[in-house]
Amino acid sequence: MEIVDYRPEHAGAFRALNEAWIAKYFTLEPKDREVLADPQGTIIDKGGRIFMALEGDEAVGCVALLKLADGGFEIAKMTVREGLRGSGLGRALLEKCFEAAVEAGAPRLYLETNSVLGPALSLYRSMGFKQLNRVRDPARDYARVDIWMERALP
Repeated sequence: MEIVDYRPEHAGAFRALNEAWIAKYFTLEPKDREVLADPQGTIIDKGGRIFMALEGDEAVGCVALLKLADGGFEIAKMTVREGLRGSGLGRALLEKCFEAAVEAGAPRLYLETNSVLGPALSLYRSMGFKQLNRVRDPARDYARVDIWMERALP
């Protein structure tokens, strides 16, 4: 298993991995469709990064870092193929995000999630994320978001 930087040939796998987990628990929203249709333009060209977890030539996980106005990054579109959940791959993807963010001099990592995603919440908390007190903004937030978290970086 290796974690690599996104390349254009990963676009289909990035979309498929994310559509699968979102559709399982929630509904794909217009904002999802926009990002998944053009990860290069919506994430990378705006100063973000995407990491793909590969098992041989097959993409089995992914995560995106969206550049924030304050120099921090939002962790987004993180998923691991269903049969590999609980294997430590999600933790490895998050560790890659930490490394990249620290290397970029980011002051923080931020994420948005949902309370039904218990294993993900446990992972985030175990890696130092703290819950923020926020109220959902329908004009900005995904409908599925009910938890906001942040971790300061050195």
